Amino acid sequence: MRNTRALAVAGAAVAALGLSAPAAVAWETPSNITALPSVIAPGGQLTITVDGCRSGGTATSNAFSPTRLSPVGGGKGNEGDRGGSGNGTARGTAVINSDARPGPYDITVDCNGRRMTKPQAFTVIGGVRGGIGGSTTTGATPTDVAIGGGLVAAAVVGGGVFWMRRRAERRI
Repeated sequence: MRNTRALAVAGAAVAALGLSAPAAVAWETPSNITALPSVIAPGGQLTITVDGCRSGGTATSNAFSPTRLSPVGGGKGNEGDRGGSGNGTARGTAVINSDARPGPYDITVDCNGRRMTKPQAFTVIGGVRGGIGGSTTTGATPTDVAIGGGLVAAAVVGGGVFWMRRRAERRI
């Protein structure tokens, strides 16, 4: 009885593996466009990786100039020197334009004579404007000074009243 169960489980595992293997080897078109980091500031470097791009290609977006994708590992993927089509990977580095507006951007890849777009592949975040830091050039207005002085005076009076009451309680 135990042998039958073990044989059934092993058979199911082999069948699942056999059905998924052809899908993994049959990648003939570019797939799986990856952009890292997925959130980047203007002027930053974005690494683009595309699976199934044996001979390299070009990546374009509104946030960077067209970027050349070069094959990684000879572009033969898992096939090695056996001459198979493989699912080679291509990679390139793009520099985000300094004037890129914050928001999500698509990446379009031309590879192996095919074109593929990944929507919202990465997001450009707004840059920091250093030097100003939220300060104003006019300084505190007379109203600001009056409000601040009133708050300090109220704190002094409140502290004095509290101190006098505590002092009176000790005498009793």
